[in-house]
Amino acid sequence: MASFSRISCVFGVLLFLVLASEARVLGTGNAGFVATRDSHFVLNGSPFLFNGFNAYWMMHVSADPGERYKVSEVFRDASAVGLTVCRTWAFSDGGDRALQISPGTYDERVFQGLDFVISEARKYGIRLILSFVNNYNDFGGKLQYAQWARNAGARINSEDDFYTNQVLKNYYKNHIRKIVTRFNTITKITYKNDPTIMAWELMNEPRCQADYSGKTVNGWVQDMATFVKSLDKRHLLEIGMEGFYGDTKPERKQVNPGYQVGTDFISNNLIREIDFSTIHAYPDIWLSGKSDNEQMVFMEKWMSSHRDDARGILKKPLVIAEFGKSSKDPGYSLTARDLYMGDVYRDIYRFARTGGTMSGSLVWQLMAEGMDSYHDGYEIILSQNPSTAAIMSRQSHAMTDLSHLFVGPHHTQTARKSAP
Repeated sequence: MASFSRISCVFGVLLFLVLASEARVLGTGNAGFVATRDSHFVLNGSPFLFNGFNAYWMMHVSADPGERYKVSEVFRDASAVGLTVCRTWAFSDGGDRALQISPGTYDERVFQGLDFVISEARKYGIRLILSFVNNYNDFGGKLQYAQWARNAGARINSEDDFYTNQVLKNYYKNHIRKIVTRFNTITKITYKNDPTIMAWELMNEPRCQADYSGKTVNGWVQDMATFVKSLDKRHLLEIGMEGFYGDTKPERKQVNPGYQVGTDFISNNLIREIDFSTIHAYPDIWLSGKSDNEQMVFMEKWMSSHRDDARGILKKPLVIAEFGKSSKDPGYSLTARDLYMGDVYRDIYRFARTGGTMSGSLVWQLMAEGMDSYHDGYEIILSQNPSTAAIMSRQSHAMTDLSHLFVGPHHTQTARKSAP
């Protein structure tokens, strides 16, 4: 009994020290969780509009401590041009530098790489959107989960069983739990308690060839969104969708670039546990062969249609979570990319200024110097592209200034999905 009392006392002291450490760190840096109020983001009770970027590679690179300076360089340069949100992967399933080596088995070295990414984001005042899994085979994705299940003796018909097979769903839920409850070895903050993380993302670009209606994905989103919120009620949650329309509003299908992918922008995002909607936009891929002008016309229609539905039906914030222009496009030039980004930024600002739900954008993608093996054509190296950096900086300041203009009495209501 005396021994148990001593153990209890030691445990209590250790628990106190952990909580005190978290409270001390939370009191500085990125204080306050991003929340939603009505159809807008808020931070510490004030409107939060942003300009940001994607950098999917950060954990993968940070797994090697000798390469971590690249992450620091990108965060430093991004902060210098006013970027305040970064979207990146919290997954690498099987393969090179795998975070999850096999179901439930993790490489601590890679996890510490993700710890570093979060700590550096906090240092530079940048918030993160962390994605849990990939739709595609890169870094494992649905296909790797399906292969793991087959190896365990489960009967798997296709990788789209990811959405319905209980074995696969349990693998995925276990990964979510592992990420959300991770204790950061650098910041000493559990991920679910860290306001540096703005939001969780269920999947990068979910698609389902087995059911183009969007109903299969809808059931999966409901299940997984409920599970995430059972673990973490403080952070926001989004799906990771590209924005393709489904059967809920048939007339909207004509806005799609000629096909469906098994998602339904409206019904999927109406799920209560989903806090904001996203779209991705690649007219240079979806409408390859069309002129720059035709692609821009599509882009404007893509943005305005989703803005209207986010405001009128979903009543949730909208983020353009991926867009860019590839150097592999026919007739590409740096000037053409700058003009395209400037046009997209102009429309985002206009939609946000006129009281819509448009709240920010994340360009695809920023990289550091010396990362040629990661280049996909869309890479932006701010230190080498001053004209692009200037365009991004102007947009960052414009969105920040707009946030300040929106401050008023109507912004004092209680935030939805905020910390309890």
